[in-house]
Amino acid sequence: MKLPRRNFLHLAAGAAALPAVSRFAWAQAYPTRPVRVIVPFTPAGTTDIAARLMGQWLSERLGQQFVIENRPGASTTIGTEAVVRAPADGYMLLLVTTSSAINTTLFEGKLNYNFLRDIVPIVGIFRVPNVMVVHPSVPAKNVPEFIAYAKENPGKINVESPGAGTSTHLAGELFMLMTGVDMVHIQYRGNAPALIDLLAGHMQVGFDTMPASIEYIRAGKLRALAVCTATRSHALPDLPTVGEFVPGYESSGYFGFGAPAGTPAGIIDKLNKEVNAGLVDPKMKTQLADLGGIILGGSPADFRTLITDETEKWGKVIRAANIKPE
Repeated sequence: MKLPRRNFLHLAAGAAALPAVSRFAWAQAYPTRPVRVIVPFTPAGTTDIAARLMGQWLSERLGQQFVIENRPGASTTIGTEAVVRAPADGYMLLLVTTSSAINTTLFEGKLNYNFLRDIVPIVGIFRVPNVMVVHPSVPAKNVPEFIAYAKENPGKINVESPGAGTSTHLAGELFMLMTGVDMVHIQYRGNAPALIDLLAGHMQVGFDTMPASIEYIRAGKLRALAVCTATRSHALPDLPTVGEFVPGYESSGYFGFGAPAGTPAGIIDKLNKEVNAGLVDPKMKTQLADLGGIILGGSPADFRTLITDETEKWGKVIRAANIKPE
């Protein structure tokens, strides 16, 4: 039977709309089963704690468990690749960190994915400041004095980091590039051994994360010269920024959520909305403040801009300092 043209067009339009309606309904119902959040670091660090705080919030808000799964290794690339290869259905998410931006250049041509193409940003959660700290035996009491001291002792000052290409390593390299000082980079296998040697005086300076170093600063075991973020930190409000003496200097870590490219926009928007709600919740704000974090939030586009800008910034540092993965 031949349908009248008007009826045919009406049915055709309805059929065309079905996939969009289905995708919308799917996003509205999401999640209908537990969601895995891949953290590409070992348990108990700042990254892991932040993921668990937000995972608990999302579990309570969305009625399904957001299960934290630690997949460390290869400078976060193992965990990242697992998410890149996962179905784009919102049931496997990635805790995105500064390493994602760094690795684009550090492992250029060696990765099995393109981060900006293969991971869709959901939302930034917070920044974690780096802090420029020295052993008390170092005579410098502030950044200008340290620069003068370092220039008087070229190649004699050891700067520690938890590994080549880490955000704290690059913070020190950026400082050297912008000030012209010559320091010797000594890398360790993780934050703990690096800090142990700094506390013992075997190292002279570090650009460590605030959560890792703040208690040593407060106890007088390390001397903080400056915070590395663009603005002063509420955790150490009297401490100046490096940028107050070295204009344009900024280094910090950031955390947020991402998903495989192709994840429905409705799911991305739903997760974005719920995380932003958590970031203004008084209890959550206090918990993140205790980690020394600076709240981010915002739209998926805001987070993409941050990742893109950080990729370009650290790419320049890696190339200028000729940093290679170890």
